[in-house]
Amino acid sequence: MEFKTNNMSKTALYIVTGSSKGIGKALVQQLLKDPNNQVIGVARSQEQLKNPRFKGLAMDLSNLQEILKNVDAMFPSGDFGKIALVNNAGWIGEIEHLGKMSPESIYKIFALNTISPTILMNAFIEKYAGLKEAERLIVNISSGAAKKAIDGWACYSSSKAAINLLSEAAALEAELDESGIRVFSVAPGVVDTAMQSDIRAADKKSFSLLDKFVGLKENKLLSTPDHSASKLIALMEEPERFKGVLQDVREY
Repeated sequence: MEFKTNNMSKTALYIVTGSSKGIGKALVQQLLKDPNNQVIGVARSQEQLKNPRFKGLAMDLSNLQEILKNVDAMFPSGDFGKIALVNNAGWIGEIEHLGKMSPESIYKIFALNTISPTILMNAFIEKYAGLKEAERLIVNISSGAAKKAIDGWACYSSSKAAINLLSEAAALEAELDESGIRVFSVAPGVVDTAMQSDIRAADKKSFSLLDKFVGLKENKLLSTPDHSASKLIALMEEPERFKGVLQDVREY
């Protein structure tokens, strides 16, 4: 896959996973408002948009063979001024205490939340590390849950904690290798998405914080996908303003 670039200004390429709904969908919509942006959207149910600067890839990111089959399409060649990978796809999975979870759910949570982003980071760095004339960014979507133990979320929290440390290690490696690639792990806030609906549908015996999350919705305290997307774009447009790897949209 090769994009045609704008001769007046070098094109920016954004690769966004989990692009069919929630924060990912809002991010794609906002990025496409800039005529210099090309976007590749990756999601299990991704449809093509009526925009020549968008390419959709329908694939299951918890399936290793599907990822490997689509790596070249996800990371195309081109004369880009900027290339950014946004690992946004994620799944909270079963909200249940350990001992009551299905092995399939445990596997899929880590496959989608940790293993898939790691494989994509590896492929991104392999493909673009040498393109030092282009600005290159990796933005992993983490969670505030990565920093605390929450009952019912053991796998989700730990899979996001792994992403935080992975991002910090990748940033250190980029510095040592002098590749110029910037790496961030960003907590997007508590956002009104389908995941929040799943959380509110949980059994209180499996999730002691249920009432708190029901209250966030009832009291209209949830952020919107558009708000989080705009914050992510602000970081990607001016990454030099952000000194640490771990970021939280509620703090900037």
